[in-house]
Amino acid sequence: MDAAERRIVTFTAGSHGLVHTYELSIPILLTVWVGEFSTTAAALGVVVTLGYGLFGVGALPGGILVDSFGSKPLILACLAGMAGSFLLVSVSPTLPVLAAAIAVWGITASVYHPAGLSLLSMSIDQRGTALGYHGIGGNLGIALGPLATALLLLAFDWRLVTAALAVPAVAVAAYGLTVDVNDAGAAGAGADGTGSDDADDAAEPDGASADGTKGEVSIQSILSDTRLLIAGGFLIVFAFVTFSGLYYRTFLTFLPDLLGDVLGGLVDVQLVDPSSPYADQFDVGRYLYVAVLTVGVFGQYLGGRIADRVPPEWGLMALMGVLSALALLFIPATGTVATFVAVSLALGVALFTVQPLSQATVAAYSPSEARGLSFGYTYVGIFGIGALGSTLAGTVLTRAGPRELFVVLAVIAALGALAATAVTRFATRRD
Repeated sequence: MDAAERRIVTFTAGSHGLVHTYELSIPILLTVWVGEFSTTAAALGVVVTLGYGLFGVGALPGGILVDSFGSKPLILACLAGMAGSFLLVSVSPTLPVLAAAIAVWGITASVYHPAGLSLLSMSIDQRGTALGYHGIGGNLGIALGPLATALLLLAFDWRLVTAALAVPAVAVAAYGLTVDVNDAGAAGAGADGTGSDDADDAAEPDGASADGTKGEVSIQSILSDTRLLIAGGFLIVFAFVTFSGLYYRTFLTFLPDLLGDVLGGLVDVQLVDPSSPYADQFDVGRYLYVAVLTVGVFGQYLGGRIADRVPPEWGLMALMGVLSALALLFIPATGTVATFVAVSLALGVALFTVQPLSQATVAAYSPSEARGLSFGYTYVGIFGIGALGSTLAGTVLTRAGPRELFVVLAVIAALGALAATAVTRFATRRD
């Protein structure tokens, strides 16, 4: 990558990490808010569902805005909105104000994925590698953000902690103002989906710039772009990303408790004084959970490198098969600490290797003039429909148990592999 491309990757990876830092700091803060606002877990559940719901469904209008105004203004607005929302959280006097603040976070954060991924896919020549680094930023936010929040809460009042969390977003936004998104070595992809050095490949049809801006948005233009996506078989790609999102949310939602239950029966380690109000955030299972998310960094890098060397949809076929097999191995591996930790970490690597390959596939099967819209639909599938994975996991664990849950995960991954196979056979590459 040239210097301009590296600056874009740094800007988007930092923004991506912050989106997930804020997303996963909220559950840590719930423990405090129950007492602070004299409310119930059920009421706070409604508040959080509001924010997370907006985070998912807002991706589609976010993608539409990206195609009209470009990626960089939307990313800057996202960062400003997230910082403002956490400042509002820090001064919230009542539960309704807190709910409004979390809703603001959901709305502003929802535009990030279509904006950031559209920018990377249209302005970086080594698309897969860029998406891998972008994913690494997200994984660091997923793994370290909630841990940092919990550690800060041990030393400081929650209002000071939430105000401090706004500072990184302001810093990344300030850096983003210096990034010229039209000065990168932009991008195209060859027929095989790998990066191309041919300058002619960088040309964007229909007047679309490297930042994705193509002009006025109307209902007619949205319908036209949607028909264009469907005509190329994008519904099959959408089916794949939905299965991917279901696996992601079904696997991760109750994973900390599952890891804690298994390790609690294998080892006896107390990491924090049990009388601490946040002691449950520091049991050994939580540390393994952070490790599973952290090794996802290597998965993101691996997926990005693969996407630059082979058609990404072929990589997805293999990876979903691996995820299916690992799900079936999870329960048998609980016999010893070594096998359990090995399978858990392997799942972390494989799960996040899928992400840059999936994003590269979306880019390859969508025209540049509808790239923001395509990622908008994608994240409705991943975060919107995929959110049903939490309900699915809770239902299976309540009515059956962990063994049955991982059989369900194996089936979801197998369906994902079939969807990826269908992409290679029935969808049309557009990039």
